[in-house]
Amino acid sequence: MRLRTINGTGLIVAGLVATLAALIFPLWSYEDRSGTALDQLHADTVSTDFGPLSALDRDFITKVRLAGLWELPAGQQAEERGTTEAVRTAGGHLVEGHTFLDARVREVAARLGLELPSQPSRQQRDWLAELSGARGEAYDAKFANILRRAHGKVFSVVAEVRANTRNSLVRTLADDANTTVLDHIKVLEATGLVDFDGLARDAATTGPAGPVTRSPAPPGPTDSPGSARPVTPSPTFPLPPAASRPKPRDR
Repeated sequence: MRLRTINGTGLIVAGLVATLAALIFPLWSYEDRSGTALDQLHADTVSTDFGPLSALDRDFITKVRLAGLWELPAGQQAEERGTTEAVRTAGGHLVEGHTFLDARVREVAARLGLELPSQPSRQQRDWLAELSGARGEAYDAKFANILRRAHGKVFSVVAEVRANTRNSLVRTLADDANTTVLDHIKVLEATGLVDFDGLARDAATTGPAGPVTRSPAPPGPTDSPGSARPVTPSPTFPLPPAASRPKPRDR
């Protein structure tokens, strides 16, 4: 009888200890846990001479390069195939703007020790192929709407980077990208061919953006990457020489 009492008491004590541990563990694990937005920011950020460089900053630099790799040849194509002066003018703005931005992003990447892509993404190559298969007025409409949709999506990314980056080189690049993208949006809309209802539907049905691209963090190459060599719609569209711009001062 006494043995049963001792065993019963032991079970009660063990139960109380287990309950207390269950109450304490969540508090300890919450205090010590990582994975919050701030933790992620610190984990993905590296130090540079120009200020902290976040994952979003690196993703932005990659996207600027990718934009030039397909929008520049698309602009060259529009200058030749466009059936209206407005479409040909928009094409010229794309060529001028992305020639400048490509030179800028290669300069920034070299100073930060980042690698850059040398080919457009699969989706961007598909867009170029779709444009290459069109002619006449159908080409004009595809050019205006494909490029306007792409610029609209990147516009919000530029704004987020400009508002939040702590890196002086990225901040200056975002200024240049903002000016260029806004100019391209305006000239594309000036063609009179942009389907604004379609843009609104696309924005309403598009899901939340996925995780940022994990672009390589420094250290990386110390020399500037070579000139862009995009997949062009036709061999008749060579990449123009890179524009030049005074280098930003070190902090």
